Amino acid sequence: MTNVYSLDGILVFGLLFICTCAYFKKVPRLKTWLLSEKKGVWGVFYKAAVIGTRLHAAVAIACVVMAFYVLFIK
Repeated sequence: MTNVYSLDGILVFGLLFICTCAYFKKVPRLKTWLLSEKKGVWGVFYKAAVIGTRLHAAVAIACVVMAFYVLFIK
């Protein structure tokens, strides 16, 4: 049996979410449609996009480390 909620799964989801939102911020139509709200439930997308763009080096390193962990250690 595999765990439904594992820490490494949550970390992978978080990294993918941040990277996806940062990509959405670069696309003009998606930026106005998805990232226009800064508060509430839709504000989570905006905040993840800001994290992805401001901390792009740290997010990239975390993605590489997580990929190495998932592919070779797990």
